[in-house]
Amino acid sequence: MKTLDVKQGSSEWLWARAGIVTASELDNLISPTWKIRDGDTPATYMHMKIAEKLMGQPINLELDTFAMDQGRMLESEAIPWLTFMHGINVERVGMCLTDDSRVGASPDGLIGEDGGVEVKCPRPQTHVKYLLNGVVPTAYLAQVHGSLWVTGRKFWYFLSYSRQFPKLLIRVERDEAIMSAISRAIETYYKAFDAGLAKINQLKS
Repeated sequence: MKTLDVKQGSSEWLWARAGIVTASELDNLISPTWKIRDGDTPATYMHMKIAEKLMGQPINLELDTFAMDQGRMLESEAIPWLTFMHGINVERVGMCLTDDSRVGASPDGLIGEDGGVEVKCPRPQTHVKYLLNGVVPTAYLAQVHGSLWVTGRKFWYFLSYSRQFPKLLIRVERDEAIMSAISRAIETYYKAFDAGLAKINQLKS
């Protein structure tokens, strides 16, 4: 694993993600039941990533306002709360990459040698839903397990933080069956990606 010293949400961070699969986008390739997706969803994602690779730049250059507000709350409240209330020391990092630099993850923090954390600061009604369900939301399963896959770590925390409500903190252990499913999804994707990129390059020549 390699790490990049870039600030999450910055233009440098967006450029680092261009043309590669990232943990937060992994649900385009694999379902919450760990089946490889087919059809329009992975195809549309691949088209975007091929376009980024050919252009050498990201397509989406801006974060929405809510994402920026969430990032500020994460830095100023959520991570300090985790450290103060649970004694969990968090190392902030920009981006982690696999050794071949083809898959990335942007953890909200790494914990010691074996762990990491994904923090969400959702809207109040969404946080209430998370609290009532009491599990990692389906929408973030691929991101959490994808981060474990990229970093090779043993566990990951999911924290949903809202200042007005109780917090939801869930520890997720590494599951080798899920890691194998992610590996197959990544391998399947990059076979199609490489073939598509080669075809476009042939058309250019």
